[in-house]
Amino acid sequence: MKQSILLACLLFFSVQVFAEIKLPKIFGSNMVLQRRKPIPVWGWAEAGEKITLQLTAFGKVAQTKIVKAGNNGKWIVRFDPLEAGGPYELNVKGKQNSILYSGILIGEVWICSGQSNMEWPVALTENASEEIKAATYPEIRHFGVPKDINLSPQEDVRKGEWQVTTPQNVPHFTAVGYFFARELYNKLKVPIGLIHTSWGGTQIETWISREGMSSFDEFAEHIADLPATWDDFTLLKKKKLDELIVRKHGGFPAPQETSKWPASDFDDSSWMTMDLPKAFDREMLPYFDGTLWFRKKFTLPPQVTGKDLILSLGVVYDFDSTYINGTLIGSSTQKGKNRQYVVPAAVLKSGENTISIRLVNESGDGGIRGKAEQIYIGKDDFNMPLAGPWKYHIETSIRNNQLAGPNSSGTLLYNAMIAPLVPYAIAGAIWYQGESNTGRAYQYRKSFPLMIADWRKKWGGENFPFYFVQLASFDDAKGNSEKGSKWAELREAQTMTLAVSPNTGMAVTSDIGNPVDIHPRNKQDVGKRLALNALKGTYGQDLVAEGPVYQSMQRAGNKVTITFKNAEGGLHTKGKYGYLTGFEVAGEDQKFHWAIGNVMGEQVVIWNDKVPNPVAVRYGWADDNAEANLFNSADLPAIPFRTDSWKGITEDVRFR
Repeated sequence: MKQSILLACLLFFSVQVFAEIKLPKIFGSNMVLQRRKPIPVWGWAEAGEKITLQLTAFGKVAQTKIVKAGNNGKWIVRFDPLEAGGPYELNVKGKQNSILYSGILIGEVWICSGQSNMEWPVALTENASEEIKAATYPEIRHFGVPKDINLSPQEDVRKGEWQVTTPQNVPHFTAVGYFFARELYNKLKVPIGLIHTSWGGTQIETWISREGMSSFDEFAEHIADLPATWDDFTLLKKKKLDELIVRKHGGFPAPQETSKWPASDFDDSSWMTMDLPKAFDREMLPYFDGTLWFRKKFTLPPQVTGKDLILSLGVVYDFDSTYINGTLIGSSTQKGKNRQYVVPAAVLKSGENTISIRLVNESGDGGIRGKAEQIYIGKDDFNMPLAGPWKYHIETSIRNNQLAGPNSSGTLLYNAMIAPLVPYAIAGAIWYQGESNTGRAYQYRKSFPLMIADWRKKWGGENFPFYFVQLASFDDAKGNSEKGSKWAELREAQTMTLAVSPNTGMAVTSDIGNPVDIHPRNKQDVGKRLALNALKGTYGQDLVAEGPVYQSMQRAGNKVTITFKNAEGGLHTKGKYGYLTGFEVAGEDQKFHWAIGNVMGEQVVIWNDKVPNPVAVRYGWADDNAEANLFNSADLPAIPFRTDSWKGITEDVRFR
C-alpha cells in the first residue's frame, strides 16, 4: 500500500515538472535579441499545451504570440523583427507556471568562439585595471557558455546568464569579444550582445557537427566509427590506448613480475628511456592514466658513504613509492607536491646504486615535473643531479576522464556548446582559433570553410557574417622558409578561406603578437580590427577594413615589383629599423634569401643580389612573423603571402 502511494506521488510530481513550461538558459533577463530579424523563442511544455508569449515595453504590449506544444513537448515561435531599443519584458505563460524576463534589449548579437585567445579574459589584457574601471556600458551584454562536451547535440547548456557590462562583471568577459563589442557600440549606438562559447587548446574538428564531419571524405570514416554513448566511447579510447602501449611500450607485465622491479639487480635493459622531468601523459603517452615505473642507476663516490642523504624528485603527479637498492625509502599521496626523502646511510653503497619509483597517475596530468635542478641526491656540499634519461615501463592502464577531452573526437564541442544556441537570432560570428591546428594546416584549408558552412546551415542556411583572427606572431618552433613553418601554412589556410567562404573577413595581427607568449595581451587592437570588418562588411560603413593584399608580381632582372590591393593612399613601413623587412626571394633552387627593397607608392620593389633570377616571393612566412612591417594608409598590416606553391610541411598530415 505504501509503495503504491509513493509511486502515485512520484508520478504526480513528474507530471507537474513536465507540465511546467521551460526555456533554454540562453533566454534570460538582460539578454539582447537580434534586431531587424524574426526573433525565435522556443522551449518545452506538456504535449499539446497552449503557451502565450508577450513582449512588452514601457507597460505596453508590443507583440503577442500563441503556440501549442507538439507531441514531443517542444514549441517555437518567432516574434516579428524589431528595431534597436528597449528595455522590454518577455512574459511566457502556460497552464502551470509563467516566466518573466526583464531588462531585455534589441540590438546586435554576435557569437564569439574559438580557443584560448578568444577565451582570454579582460582581466589579463594590457592596461587591465584601466579597462575594467572604464567598463560602464549598460547596453553591452555578455552570456558565457560553460565548457561541456557531448557525443550528441544537446538542447540546452548546463548553465549561464546574461550579464551587463560593469567593472564588477567585465573582468571574466572574453577580451576580444568585449573590445569588438565596445567598438561596434561606439560607432553604431545600438545594444550589443555577446554569446561567448570557446575552449582553450581546442581543434576545429570538435566544433563541427556530425553531419558536417560526415560530408567531408577526410573526416567521414572517423565519424562513422564514433560510438553513440560515453561508455562505449571511453571503452573504445581505452582499447586503442592499450593497443598502443602493447605495440610501442612493451605491453603490460604479469602482477608477479613487478615485485622484482625495485631490486638493484633487476635487468631493465629492455625498458624504454625518457628524460625527466616530463609530463608523461602529455608528451610520451597522451591521455594515459595508470601506473608506471621509473628506474635510474647512479654512482656514489666513497667519501659520501656512511652518510644519510636527501633524495629530491621534484614535483610528482600523482602518488609515488620510491625505492633505493630495493628498499622502500618513502611514499606520498600528495598530488603535485615536491618530493624529498631521507635516504638512510645503510641503504646506500659506494659505487653503483639504483632508484626505482612506482608512480600512480590517477587522473589529469601525470609524471615527474618541476625543474631539472629539483631532481638530485645529496646533502651539504655534495649534490648529484639526477635529471635526464631514466628507464621506464608501464604497469597498468586505467579508464579515465582524459580519454573524453574536448579534442578526443570531432563534434564534441559543437554538440554541447553550439547546438544548444541554435536557432537564437544572431548578426554573425567572430572566431579566434587555429593554434591547435597548425600541425594540419593544409587540411585547415578545407576544415575551416567546412565549419563556417556547417554553422550557417544549422542556423537555417543564413549566410551570416563570419569574421576571424589570423594567427599572431609566435615563435612556436622557429619555423621559417628554410625549415618550413606550420604557423605560416595555417595563416595561408585562413587567408584562402576568404576566397571560398562568402561574407567573411580577417583581422591580421602579425604586428601585435608576442614571440614568447602564445597569448598576446593586446586584445584591444584585435577587437578593433574585427570590428572594422563588421562595420564595413555588415553595417555598410565607408572605411578601410583590411591591410594590403598581394595582387601581382613583375620581374625585371633581379628585381621584383609587388602590387597590392587596399593600398590607396600609399604604403609605408613601421618598426625600429626604418626600412622594409619581412620579404624573401628565391630562385629555381627554392632557397629563400631575405630581400631588401623600397616602397614605391602602392607597390614594393625588392631584390637580393644572391638571387639573380627570382621566381618566388614570400612575405611574413615564419612562425614568428613580426618582422613583416608593411602597412597601408589606414595603418593596417599587410596579409602574409607567398607566390609559390612548393610543398609544405603539413601537406600530408590528416586528422585521426
